[in-house]
Amino acid sequence: MTTPALARRLGLGDAVAIGLGSMIGAGVFVVFGPAAGAAGSWLLAGLAIAAAVAFCNATSSAQLAAVHPVAGGAYAYGRAELGAWWGYLAGWCFVIGKTASCAAMALAFAAYVAPAGWERLVAILAVALLAGVNLLGVTRTALATRVIVVIVLACLAVGIAGGFAAPAAAPLAATAFDAYGVLQAAGLLFFAFAGYARIATLGEEVRNPGRTIPRAIPLALGLAIVVYAVVGLAVLHALGPDGAALSAAPLADAVSAAGWEWAEPVVRVGAAAAALGALLALIAGIGRTALAMAREDDLPRFLAAVHPRRRVPHRAEIALALAVIAIIAFADLRGAIGFSSFGVLLYYLVANLAAWRQGEAVRRYPRWLQVVGTAGCLALALALPWQSVVGGVVVVAVGVVYRAVRLTIERRAQ
Repeated sequence: MTTPALARRLGLGDAVAIGLGSMIGAGVFVVFGPAAGAAGSWLLAGLAIAAAVAFCNATSSAQLAAVHPVAGGAYAYGRAELGAWWGYLAGWCFVIGKTASCAAMALAFAAYVAPAGWERLVAILAVALLAGVNLLGVTRTALATRVIVVIVLACLAVGIAGGFAAPAAAPLAATAFDAYGVLQAAGLLFFAFAGYARIATLGEEVRNPGRTIPRAIPLALGLAIVVYAVVGLAVLHALGPDGAALSAAPLADAVSAAGWEWAEPVVRVGAAAAALGALLALIAGIGRTALAMAREDDLPRFLAAVHPRRRVPHRAEIALALAVIAIIAFADLRGAIGFSSFGVLLYYLVANLAAWRQGEAVRRYPRWLQVVGTAGCLALALALPWQSVVGGVVVVAVGVVYRAVRLTIERRAQ
């Protein structure tokens, strides 16, 4: 029995908004603190490395998406270009990494808006609400994301202005250069750049995907890089590297350092909206990857259903929401960032290898970009905090064993 196909309803603006909403929701309000703790005054060097690796990955994703305009992102690309095992590895890493990201974003939202002691309940309610929005249809997701992006950018403008208005806290290069610390910061900051993957995972719902996706991915990434660089400069100017490392809300503290007490609630509203925007797009992207994996029996076939009227992968999104709610009960926000980065870096490693394998007839970018992207993904993944690396390796191994056992059972049943 065939299931209904997803509907192509998204244009270039929708795709850029979903990618940008994912990126600015993660990094601006969550990542700069731990990244500053790792790199010190060299935070912007870590940002530059993360941006360079993200650019290489983005060009690979764009080149692949133009040839394979289907749901699933690097899961589908890996299967088509490298084989089923590589595709499964990409899909498994994406699903586990981004499920952790969902929990992190929900907890970040609750940290800004919930009364003390109510954070986990508010986070759970946010997941349930946004899962419901996604179940209404992908055009509702795109519209909601556009509204959230506008709110976030307006609040960021206030935070940036306040940061630069504050007295300078420390010279930009006051701390000694630590190569490992800079790489670790880049690995953590990469968590914030991964939103453009959401565009590729919506490949079956974008109009004219061969043209739209390759344009939307670098455009969304470029806009995010500009925003991050300006925010990073403002935070370092107002707080210095030590102050930024100790802050749970760097932009809110930056406007406070300027004496703009009225602006702190504005920044907190922006942070809450950004976390919601990232969570909304994450649920959409993970649901589509789970759909693609279920179609190939790499996840239970039950999850491959598409709602006949809403045309969304409703079972996959409901299962995801339940998994995220379960994680929220035990999640640690900073640990979730490192774990998510590890999974997503491996996901993009597969994307780079798949793009490198493509022939000249469909090539849009030189192969050396894929080589740099592959090396960068490996370096940043291994530079993450050791707890994130060990946890990531264990969960990836569990996924590999699961598929190996399933294939063995299927062969014996034949």
